Amino acid sequence: MRTTLSAALVALACLLVPCGAFAAWVVHGLADTGRYVDSVAPLSADPAVRDAVADAVGDGVVEELEAGPARDLFGPFVRDAVRSFTRTEAFGPVWETGNRAVHDAVLHALRDGRAGPGPVTVDLAPVTAEVKRRLVADRMPFADRIPVEHTRVAVVPAGETAGLRAGYRLLDAAALWLPLAAVALAVAGIAVAVHRRRALTATGLGIALGGGLLAAAVAVGRRLTLADVPEPVHRPAAGVVYDALTATLRTASWTLLALGLAVALACLLTGLRERGGGPAARRSRGRRRPRRGWTGRTKPRPVDGAAPPARDGAPSPARDGVWNGSPQPPVAGPRP
Repeated sequence: MRTTLSAALVALACLLVPCGAFAAWVVHGLADTGRYVDSVAPLSADPAVRDAVADAVGDGVVEELEAGPARDLFGPFVRDAVRSFTRTEAFGPVWETGNRAVHDAVLHALRDGRAGPGPVTVDLAPVTAEVKRRLVADRMPFADRIPVEHTRVAVVPAGETAGLRAGYRLLDAAALWLPLAAVALAVAGIAVAVHRRRALTATGLGIALGGGLLAAAVAVGRRLTLADVPEPVHRPAAGVVYDALTATLRTASWTLLALGLAVALACLLTGLRERGGGPAARRSRGRRRPRRGWTGRTKPRPVDGAAPPARDGAPSPARDGVWNGSPQPPVAGPRP
């Protein structure tokens, strides 16, 4: 009964470990605006990210132009201007500002229960204003006529907002309770086990398995995310962003894998050492301890061919002329 209960508790604890790590990453890493911006800020120097941003912003600005000759005339210039702007040092602060705005908008939609079921959008007006300012500084013809409108770009579709809000609330609660429950179940499983070293070894192997499964889930999630990108030319940029955001989760998965294997290996080595006992213990076990009688005194071992000493009052086989069922020659001299 104790072995079965210990196995069930340890297995449940090992199952909760990767789930708790994922929930903690979402709530304390991905949902934290400062950490999110710090993770994506270096991506402003990546060429794939620059091209994707230039295409998205350029298309958004051109769509605000009036249809007709003006759009045909200014469209190529605007796209080239946006692309050249992403190659400058000024793009870094604008990139951080845009990501902060996107993150704040998404968090507001996820945390505010009164938010509508519509899509989560972000305003591109600050980016458009910065592009226009640079074109005017470069004396681009008709650059001052570029309209700076509050262009709303959907970052979360309307059909996914409700599901993401419910999932975030569930992960917010799980980020606190799952790690605590995993630790409590592991300690209880080891405490009730008959062989605690074996239970600790199984716990280490289970944690290592959970870390490996979490790393595999991150890799599978990357492939599925890139497959959902509508435009194949933007998949390299999406891959770079995914890798930057999941770097902490990958580190946590490999840490769990290494920690679990280290605990299991340490338990196995200590068990083998105690079982072997070392050279000194083997030598001490090799020496046979002398047998002692009921009085505690050392009982002499009989010599081959000699009769064992008789107890007080007991007849001696050698004295009676019989030893091991065969007659013995009489003893010379008078009997005592």
